[in-house]
Amino acid sequence: MGDFAQKWDRFLKYFIEYGGYKRVQEGLKNTLIIAVLGLLFGILIGTLIAAVRVMPKYKRLPRILNGFCSFYVGFFRGTPMVVQLLLFYYVLLPIIGVKISSVQVSVLVFSLNSGAYISEMMRAGIQSVDPGQMEAGRAVGLSFGATMTMIVIPQAIKNILPTLGNEFIALIKETSVVSFVGASDLYVAFNYIGSNSYEFMVPYIVMAMIYIVMVVIITILIKLTEHYFAKSDRRK
Repeated sequence: MGDFAQKWDRFLKYFIEYGGYKRVQEGLKNTLIIAVLGLLFGILIGTLIAAVRVMPKYKRLPRILNGFCSFYVGFFRGTPMVVQLLLFYYVLLPIIGVKISSVQVSVLVFSLNSGAYISEMMRAGIQSVDPGQMEAGRAVGLSFGATMTMIVIPQAIKNILPTLGNEFIALIKETSVVSFVGASDLYVAFNYIGSNSYEFMVPYIVMAMIYIVMVVIITILIKLTEHYFAKSDRRK
């Protein structure tokens, strides 16, 4: 017990007196930025891809778009996140002459990766909506796109809300790999404290607790949102 108290005191010394908390604040900010923006852009990308994949394939353009979307989803679901980060940061972006920060690259890759997974969730959500909803929208004169946007997709999002919450939690945890491209996240911040204090046990325990707290908060928010939608359905 006394040994742990010494480790805790050493951690507090580097966390407070030597400004380690500033790195933790920056790491937490970057972790949330990458995860939140990755989820939001991922929902947008995934929704577009899902709409293409459920679109009738009577014409040539939908078939071409569907082939491109299938390749996109296969690539991002078939390769590890860290490989995608390294590929974009060190290969693809330099080749086309784009210079952006490591955090921006991380947001880009997380968005594209999340979009691939969310597209499959959204496709299942769209297919779970009563087909009569699409028929009703078309019957009143709405186009396929307008019916999807105003009628089908809102219902699909409500159906897949729990899985979107799981995707957000996965993004939060996967931000630990952004250190491979030089971005500062929670792992980098606490690893810095451990390296300078020559004590890793307490920093890593505190880091784990922060991740757990974030996951618990997200879980509670998802449950509250589900409860709100359930009450709305009962009022109808």
